[in-house]
Amino acid sequence: MGQAQNAGLFLVNTLFTLYMSVVFLRIVLRWVAANFHNPLSQFIWQVTNPPLAPLARVVPRWRRLDTAALVLLLALSVAHIVIVLAMTPYQLGPIAIGWFALLKLIVLVLNVYTFTIFVQAIMSWLGPQQSNPASALLWSVNEPVLAPVRRVIPPIGGLDLTPLAVILGLQVLSRLINLPYLFR
Repeated sequence: MGQAQNAGLFLVNTLFTLYMSVVFLRIVLRWVAANFHNPLSQFIWQVTNPPLAPLARVVPRWRRLDTAALVLLLALSVAHIVIVLAMTPYQLGPIAIGWFALLKLIVLVLNVYTFTIFVQAIMSWLGPQQSNPASALLWSVNEPVLAPVRRVIPPIGGLDLTPLAVILGLQVLSRLINLPYLFR
């Protein structure tokens, strides 16, 4: 693989991963009923609204699940795999493309939660008593994942090790999936 092709793959993977992460965060924010007036929530809404507004007219919501965003996320994942394959000499059938798209989504979810929990932990160490829009939003997103583990792992000496345990678990799961490097 040449340097230009490698740089192109990096750019495609990065752009798709970033936008898919924002779409996933929109799904999570709606699911956990996060504060819509939070500036970060507004950013996520505005960035994802152009493709989702027309799609939401066709795909109805189901309870708290933003199904239009989920459909967009699946379509982006498939498009990502197809574009990467077009840039390489590899060929896959439709079933394999669907499988890798699903694996890409699972790895994306694991990585988004790893990143958000890591950022939340760092913010809690640097300014534990400070309240800001980012910490409130991160708490809304991460608490459904951290709370069940917190019931199993109590604080030790006043130190909450739950984020560390969850990050380790998420990374182990991500490595078990073993998604090919081309699609990361």
